[in-house]
Amino acid sequence: MEKVLTVTNLSKTYQSGSKSLTVLDQVSFTLKRGDTCAIVGPSGSGKTTLLGLCAGLDTPSTGSVTLCGNVLAELSEDERARVRNEHVGFVFQSFRLIPTLTALENIMVPAELRGKTDARPLAEKLLLDVGLEERSDHFPAQLSGGEQQRVALARAFINRPDVLFADEPTGNLDTETGDHVIDVLFQLNKTAETTLVLVTHDRDLSLRTNRIIRLKGGRIVEDSAAENNGLSASSVQPVGAANE
Repeated sequence: MEKVLTVTNLSKTYQSGSKSLTVLDQVSFTLKRGDTCAIVGPSGSGKTTLLGLCAGLDTPSTGSVTLCGNVLAELSEDERARVRNEHVGFVFQSFRLIPTLTALENIMVPAELRGKTDARPLAEKLLLDVGLEERSDHFPAQLSGGEQQRVALARAFINRPDVLFADEPTGNLDTETGDHVIDVLFQLNKTAETTLVLVTHDRDLSLRTNRIIRLKGGRIVEDSAAENNGLSASSVQPVGAANE
């Protein structure tokens, strides 16, 4: 199956005066089309940094990221932005909707930026898919947190991305609302055959993915698909063994 994301010996070190802080240290893994992967670990373990590097929002100190056949380190900032526009969707803990646009208009934005002439019907279909067809003319301030996140999910999928990066997508939601949003996320993901990479502290959410990568101190200490990236059996723990 097609490789969508390949991370090879990825490291990120920040300099602060004479001191250096290594946030990621020699991280490697590969994801194929349709894979769902949770990145978990304690605060400060490098999860969000890894997500940003995989999406080309930042550049590594060493190592490489290949996203949909593009070696990101070989591209200019504008070229990386083009790759994101063509291949990537994002969902964040904060919903990041445009307050002056309706739910429908927010969903249409990525498609309109790509010059699609069918942005409106695509957005209307996605509103139906996330159960918000009756809220299409409402502005973000008129929507609940769960409704705003469902709009954000629909927006992320309108261009049928090859990979969706989600950073704590239920972090601002109560448990029941978060569970509903995740049901919607996985259904949209299955329909679009998108590769899903999500950062989460939610153990139940991580267990719904088909792969869990646990970070600690910037290193992979557990990978439920360790045999795919060369980790020895002794270097990983059983899923759920470590305290998040």
